[in-house]
Amino acid sequence: MSTTTRFTLTQAEIPTHWYNVLADVPEPLPPPLHPGTKQPVMLHDMTAIFPENLVQQEMSAERWVEIPAPVREALALWRPTPLLRAVRLEKALQTPAHIYFKYEGENPCGSHKPNTAVAQAYYNKIAGTKRLATETGAGQWGSSLAMACKLFGLDCRVYMVKVSYHQKPYRRLLMHTWGAVVHSSPSHYTDYGKKLLAENPDNPGSLGIAISEAIEDTVKHPGTKYALGSVLNHVCLHQTVIGQEAIKQMTLAGEEPDVVIGCAGGGSNFAGIAFPFVRAKLTEKKKTRIVAVEPAACPSLTKGELRYDFGDTAMTTPLMMMYTMGHDFMPPEIHAGGLRYHGMAPTVSHLRKLGLIDAVAYPQSKVFEAAMQFAQSEGLVPAPESSHAIRAAIDEAIAAREEGKKRVILFNLSGHGLLDLTSYEAFLAGKLRDE
Repeated sequence: MSTTTRFTLTQAEIPTHWYNVLADVPEPLPPPLHPGTKQPVMLHDMTAIFPENLVQQEMSAERWVEIPAPVREALALWRPTPLLRAVRLEKALQTPAHIYFKYEGENPCGSHKPNTAVAQAYYNKIAGTKRLATETGAGQWGSSLAMACKLFGLDCRVYMVKVSYHQKPYRRLLMHTWGAVVHSSPSHYTDYGKKLLAENPDNPGSLGIAISEAIEDTVKHPGTKYALGSVLNHVCLHQTVIGQEAIKQMTLAGEEPDVVIGCAGGGSNFAGIAFPFVRAKLTEKKKTRIVAVEPAACPSLTKGELRYDFGDTAMTTPLMMMYTMGHDFMPPEIHAGGLRYHGMAPTVSHLRKLGLIDAVAYPQSKVFEAAMQFAQSEGLVPAPESSHAIRAAIDEAIAAREEGKKRVILFNLSGHGLLDLTSYEAFLAGKLRDE
């Protein structure tokens, strides 16, 4: 067994470019459609809520997009992130598998979300934006954008899904610490929020609702643009620093993964670890199996339909070709708030359609069992979202044990769970329900 369990890079090895998987797919991604005309959206259709420079990235098929120097300087606050081998977990499982994880929790926000937050804040700043509006589920994205806005001198308004607003108070306080204004969604601050609360004062909220509120806020306030933490192409693009670093670090470890795993809600952290490995499959004919793991309570990839759908419940976004449960789907109140989204990123959906990735779904009880085993073996307390990837990695390792074969497993630990301890409290008290 290797005595070196941590594989690190130097700051000089932070990626200089983002990787756009759309440049290499064998079939083009269907374009988003205007919600009114049902025709492919044009650049000017998107600039009402996004700055033009990010819309250009969203529509680009350029393979490598250079990371601006100010963004790389911001990324250097926490990147490169470490790759670790989970030797204690391997021992606990008595498996011949080698389990590696890319750890994205060693930054001030504790998740992968700052990778795109600093990029979006930078591009908005140079475009003249004064204020950003956004939604957040469990709060990883909201806190990341709050920090990024403070770094680049922007105001920040966050609509946080109500169930998570109350389940995860410390993520809300983190956003306040970085100067953001945070509203429980649905809220009384938008017409759409008021409408929903009038219909049902106990509405638990969803990411689709929070997106609708953030977009309404954007169009009503001059100098404001909308920022999204997942789903869109440019967001997935910014996250590919994760997989690019992981490929170099696996080389340092002297191994190549047989399977690469990431949790999936909207798709950004999965894209971050997976897309560079998809490139190797497409261009180098690698046989790596790549697995997206989602909650059984919100299973867009495993039980949803591949079709055009809205990204929000108020039907204000462009129609996107994606695996979806339906824009009016209300996800159960699971503790993995960052995965409570009705649809999947169009790029991730496209790769699933083309057979380049696989998908599995787990109930939250099984996910928290895996989280506890990982925490008690490796010491790190994982976020509920990341724990979906841990569940799949453990099952892969058990399968390797039963087959008596070595298997190299890599998963993305997209964030820590230190601000999610109420979720663990509910699990330990036997209060978690499987939906």
